[in-house]
Amino acid sequence: MKIALINENSQAAKNELIFETLKKAAAPYGHEVFNYGMYSAEDPNALTYVQNGILAAVLINSGAADFVVTGCGTGEGAMLACNAFPRVLCGHIESPLDAYLFTQVNDGNCVALPFAENFGWGGELNLQYIFEKLFCAPGGGGYPPERVVPEQRNKKILDQVKEVTHTDLVTILENLDRELVKGALSGERFQEYFFANCQDEKLASCVKKILA
Repeated sequence: MKIALINENSQAAKNELIFETLKKAAAPYGHEVFNYGMYSAEDPNALTYVQNGILAAVLINSGAADFVVTGCGTGEGAMLACNAFPRVLCGHIESPLDAYLFTQVNDGNCVALPFAENFGWGGELNLQYIFEKLFCAPGGGGYPPERVVPEQRNKKILDQVKEVTHTDLVTILENLDRELVKGALSGERFQEYFFANCQDEKLASCVKKILA
């Protein structure tokens, strides 16, 4: 699985800590982590939480990433922005239990964490345990066992609802403010990672046009 990490401007200083913790938790399961920044508080390619949502949507819809880890001060803004887009199902995660139940019950492909709120003494340990529970089992396994069938059925229904309530991402990107989208896709390593992993030619063409 390809996992993308995206940090917004207010919590960019924690990028290295989050990235290293995420890699450590994902490596035993054979997952590869791609760090899309922001890489530091001084990173010139600043991202708002709204742009986190745009970038997450581009990565998920193109197949460049299978799962996105993002967040902001509270995690709420990033979660709302991500869920504004098609095919992105983002959960707000504060604890290892949240992480496990979200992947098993809701089978989402994106999480938004609070990287400032309650991130004090032991915050890095909570982060480690969250990532461990995110990836300790394949998503959609269900919990508890007697709820597996209805939970899997409900996830399929939700996916179908999102297909109806959202238009395709290329149309969305073409109608959003061009500078807002371009800013979301201008990270130092975006083009290197994205074009090497993108599996959607139409979306790749759209991104090239935006960045030109």
